[in-house]
Amino acid sequence: MGTVVDDAAAAEFHAFFEAHYAELARLAHLLTGEADAADDLAADALLALWHRWDRVRDADHPLAYARGVVANLARTRIRSAVRERRRIALFWAPRGAGDGYAVEDPDVSAVVDVQGALRCLPFRKRACVVLRHAFDLSERDTSLVLGISVGTVKSQTSRGMAELQRLLGPEAPAARVQVAVAAQRTGGRQ
Repeated sequence: MGTVVDDAAAAEFHAFFEAHYAELARLAHLLTGEADAADDLAADALLALWHRWDRVRDADHPLAYARGVVANLARTRIRSAVRERRRIALFWAPRGAGDGYAVEDPDVSAVVDVQGALRCLPFRKRACVVLRHAFDLSERDTSLVLGISVGTVKSQTSRGMAELQRLLGPEAPAARVQVAVAAQRTGGRQ
């Protein structure tokens, strides 16, 4: 059953799409670690918003809602990928094979190091770190996106940053980790 949308609503959605598509794709990339999937996840999220645009456009925080949809789609994709890797490892991997994760070149930039470390974090910690530091959202906005309390955002962000610090080693000061994560905001490298 299709929804009839008037020209004004279509124009509003088009403006929303133009303003936020790239940001939603970056969020999807940082959450999944998959550049190829980022555009698909952002497009799927925006399609879901379009189907509910009559309600979403009247919401207090349509962008927070959109980020939440991307986060949920990313979580689903990650869970599916983990299940698929387990099935492949169980049935097809030769004995003694590694876990399938590529080892990063030790000479890569800090941004790539942080991306690899982010992929090691559990989803909620990763989402909190990415939304707080790469997207510069407040604790309240992050809690709205993820549907968790502000206290949980604080603890997960703190624990996530500590885990990143541990994963990146003692030579990576906290400020460098934050700068590298923040560099993800524009998709740039240090």
